[in-house]
Amino acid sequence: MFKKIPNYIKYIFTNVFFLFAFIALFRILFYAFFSQLKNVSSAEIAKAFWLGFRFDIKLAVITFFPLALLVLIMNYLFFKNTVYKKIANIYLVLAYLTLTLFYLFDFGYYDYLSIRLDASSLRFLSNLKISGQVLVESYPIYKGVFGLLVLCFIIYKFSKFLFLQFENQKKNISKKIKTLYFAGTFLVLSFGIYNSISHYPLRWSEAFFSKKNAVNQFALNPVLYFFDSFAYRSEGVNMEEFNTYYPVIASHLDLPKDTISFERKVVFDSTFTKKPNIVIVMMESVGIKPMSYYGNAIKSTPKMDVLLKSSVNFSNFYVHKSGTAASVFASVTGLPDIEDVRTASRNPLLQDQRILFDQFTDYEKLYFLGGSANWANIRGIFQANINGLKIFEEGSYKTENRADVWGIDDYELFKESDKELKKLHEKNKPFVAYIQTASNHIPFTVPDEKESYKPLKENEVSADLLKKSGFKSVAQLNALRYLDFNVARFLERAKEAGYYENTIFAFFGDHNTAMNPTEKYSKEYDLNIQLQHVPFFIHAPKYVKPKTISKNGKLIDLFPTVINLAKINHTNYTLGNNLLDSTNTKNASFVYLKINGEPAVGLLQDSLYYSKTIVTKTTGLYNLNKKEMNDIKSDNLLVSRKMDSLLEAFYHATKYLYFNNKKLPK
Repeated sequence: MFKKIPNYIKYIFTNVFFLFAFIALFRILFYAFFSQLKNVSSAEIAKAFWLGFRFDIKLAVITFFPLALLVLIMNYLFFKNTVYKKIANIYLVLAYLTLTLFYLFDFGYYDYLSIRLDASSLRFLSNLKISGQVLVESYPIYKGVFGLLVLCFIIYKFSKFLFLQFENQKKNISKKIKTLYFAGTFLVLSFGIYNSISHYPLRWSEAFFSKKNAVNQFALNPVLYFFDSFAYRSEGVNMEEFNTYYPVIASHLDLPKDTISFERKVVFDSTFTKKPNIVIVMMESVGIKPMSYYGNAIKSTPKMDVLLKSSVNFSNFYVHKSGTAASVFASVTGLPDIEDVRTASRNPLLQDQRILFDQFTDYEKLYFLGGSANWANIRGIFQANINGLKIFEEGSYKTENRADVWGIDDYELFKESDKELKKLHEKNKPFVAYIQTASNHIPFTVPDEKESYKPLKENEVSADLLKKSGFKSVAQLNALRYLDFNVARFLERAKEAGYYENTIFAFFGDHNTAMNPTEKYSKEYDLNIQLQHVPFFIHAPKYVKPKTISKNGKLIDLFPTVINLAKINHTNYTLGNNLLDSTNTKNASFVYLKINGEPAVGLLQDSLYYSKTIVTKTTGLYNLNKKEMNDIKSDNLLVSRKMDSLLEAFYHATKYLYFNNKKLPK
């Protein structure tokens, strides 16, 4: 069978194999001399090796892929022309040399900072003289250069040898068979790059599976990691601006003025004898506008309408950025997502933050979602930051009837989550759980019938009523109604399971769904902040009385609020506040958006909204209680200056904490 395979196909996979072996050798060298894995369990080391070798295979295929395409296109002719032989030899010498240089720099970089090579390492190029001198004085550079020349010679000879091994192995095959070999090889190589059987490719975030940083660093491939982080190489803090505005954020958060510190310790005089459970439910694509509780023309959320009346409701609550990944990042880390290129969750430089989710000592920590945690690199956000976290995703549940691209639907997700929470309750183990819903998202997949839920038909909703409500379709409305049904059904299950009474349930929308303009909330629509205005309510009859709190809140206030309600001693290193603290009157909502296509930031305080574009510094001040869209900045200069300072303070403090809120080495 092997003899029947064309020589050019054998040539491709032989080269990929040797490239993988070469890359894997560097992993073994790293393990032997740099990894610092002495006190790590064999299971974690084995998993790190497995992930690492998958990354290495991916890199080997990517490295040879351009030459492989040339070979596939030319097939047998590739070995008949000496030009191709020269191209192959030169390409492989350069490929092996480049990989070697990457790994040598990675070894030195890790030896210096205990992190793998990433885009931030480019800062050393800002002063080549000093960096070069450090290299010469620290490492045997001249011997190294000689060694690289020897390596190039060996690789050149090896490349010629491989070429000769397959040069004369021609077998006549038809064009149809050639096409099959072309397609098959292309698919195999593509799978080597994708390197996953799930709906998401192998990504750097999967390396962050352990709470031990050394394990995660070992699992990474430095070449891939370098380019993954390359898009964020300029995303840093402006220390001059930060120092200018630190006193403003310090005053707002009651921080020390004489030294830079965001640390706020909270110790309670007394705590609950039986620790309350915490369940946080992220409601996909739910804003204030589509909910009937807040005046939508259609009875869209009848279950939550009732639920809100028996809960603490925050009516002026805003997420920072309109995107699910952005809201997951902010809710977990306590830092707004103000990344412009993509989302902060996708930035490998922002891992390992000091967060409140990780401070629920003696709690079981769980994260539930219907699809894969590889989505938007969310796995890294949770696993890199939360000790002992258990992730439940596709492949984790006994019952998995995949509804659509997002995995199992919300009914099944809540049902499976309840099973796990019930088990912990029966074992008297307190838990903090984060449940991420998805059914209220395009493609709006809902069942034809589920218990008492039935979707509305097109002819059951008049066009005029649909237009008045702002919903773009009946399907969009049905998806929200399905989520509404599932939220109520989840609480019913919690009561049946027995953990309802001793649990604090916190529900929030990750962003509003895209809707048509309506008379209600028209100003938020025009100012482009409609997407950020979302519900946030806490349902815990045993711990807090129902009421509506109208002061401004923001997503990073979520964990400070629930951890204080549960009376858990903690240290807050983030920009979030406890919204249930009646003594704190310094509240504001901070948002990140685009104005006329330009990145911008905004601040909401009471009825006022102040915005500022990041590049052109265009500003505006608006009264949300007024119907007219008038910029009132010129008539309120003092207020504008104060809001501008606080806005800048939030922005630059966020940038600072991105890179200066890392966990301290133990």
